Amino acid sequence: MRNWSVDDVPRLDDHVIVVTGANSGLGFEATRVFAQRGATVVMACRSVERGNDARRRIEATDPDGHLDVRECDLGDRKSIQDFSEGVHETYDSLDVLCNNAGVMAIPRRETADGFEAQFGVNHLGHFALTGHLLDLLRTSNGEARVVTQSSGMHERGEMDFDDLHGERNYDKWDAYGQSKLANVLFAYELQRRLDAAGIDEVTSVAVHPGYADTNLQARTGRESGSKLVYAAMKLANTVFAQSARKGALPMLYAAVVDDLDGGSYVGPGGFLNMRGAPDVQRSSDRSYDRDTATRLWDVSEDATGVTYDLPATAADG
Repeated sequence: MRNWSVDDVPRLDDHVIVVTGANSGLGFEATRVFAQRGATVVMACRSVERGNDARRRIEATDPDGHLDVRECDLGDRKSIQDFSEGVHETYDSLDVLCNNAGVMAIPRRETADGFEAQFGVNHLGHFALTGHLLDLLRTSNGEARVVTQSSGMHERGEMDFDDLHGERNYDKWDAYGQSKLANVLFAYELQRRLDAAGIDEVTSVAVHPGYADTNLQARTGRESGSKLVYAAMKLANTVFAQSARKGALPMLYAAVVDDLDGGSYVGPGGFLNMRGAPDVQRSSDRSYDRDTATRLWDVSEDATGVTYDLPATAADG
C-alpha cells in the first residue's frame, strides 16, 4: 500500500497498546498517533522523567486516548519483570505490543545483567518483555499484534553464537547488525511457534523505519568521541533522512492494518527502502534461517530465564 499514511490509521478506542521507547523518536511519534486515535498507550520508558515530559507534549495536542507512563529498563531483567507485573495488575488484555526501543552502534558496555548492551537491550529485553505479556495479548478482543522494530542494518548482521556479547572481538556496527538480525529472527520464530500452537489471535511481524532522523544517530555520533563523525551523521540526517514521523509509519501500519500476514516484514517502499509509505518486503536471507532462529530462541530463554508455553518448530534441515 504505497499511498498509506497516518490518515489511514483507524479509531483505536478501547485498545491498549504498549510502546517501548515511547518518549522519543519513532516511539514518540507512534504513541502520539495511537493516542490521537483514542487508544490507551502504556509508555514503557527507561526514564520516567523523560516519559512524563513526552506525555505532556502529546497531551498538549488534546489526544482522545490515555497515556500511562511506566518505567521499563530493557537492560535489566528485574525492571522488565516489574513493569510486566504492573501492566498485569492494571489491564486485563493488550491489543498491540510495539517492541521499539533500542540503542545503536555504541561503544561496548554491558547491561545490568551482564549482556552486551545492543544485543541485551535490542533483542533480549524485548524477548523477555514479549514472553511476560503474551498471555495478555492472547486475551485481546480482536487480533493482537507483536510488532518488533528492526533495521535495514539487519542485512549486515550475522549471529556469532561463539561470541554473542563481543567479549573477544567487538565492532559496534557488527554488534548492532547482529541485534537487528536477532529482532527479525525472533519475530518470525514467534509467528512459527504461534502457528504450531494453533494460536491465531496473536500475530507477530517485523518492521524497519528506513533512514529516519531520530536521536539514535545523534547518540552514536556523540559517543564516537569524534566531532567529525558527529558532524557527518548530523549532515546525513539533514540531507538523506526522512522525519521520525514518517519513519514511524511502518510500525503504525503493522500495528493496525487488517489481514497483515504473520511473519511479514514491513518498511518504507520508496527509494532504496529508505523512505516512503509502508510496504511489505523481503528481509535478508539469513533472517529466514530456521536453524539459526531456533538456536537464538534457546539461547534467549537461557539468558533471560523467560520461557514461552509454545512448541518448538521444525528446523530447515
